[in-house]
Amino acid sequence: MAIKDFANMMKQAQDLQSKMSDMQNALADTLVEGQAGAGLVTVSLNGKGQMMSLKIDPSLMKPDEAEILEDLIVAAHTDAKSKAEVALQEQMQELTGGLPLPPGMKLF
Repeated sequence: MAIKDFANMMKQAQDLQSKMSDMQNALADTLVEGQAGAGLVTVSLNGKGQMMSLKIDPSLMKPDEAEILEDLIVAAHTDAKSKAEVALQEQMQELTGGLPLPPGMKLF
């Protein structure tokens, strides 16, 4: 491998690292919403999986239905998290030109 080829490869790696950093910053601003109970519970997460908001329909605010509400919150969070992961994978596909991340490699 010529030195010029190696220099080009290093430049490409630096460009990819810069693009990944930009994408990670953009993900913090991306919001995904998950719902459960036909929209009675809504959870919003940013692209890093951090919960940003939680909305609960007042009809669920009954002491004897606390367990149902707890289950719906977990389900809405799971829904939002899976949507955030899909959005991340789509952005990574664009960034890497369709090449998947190596197994076990995590961005966050």
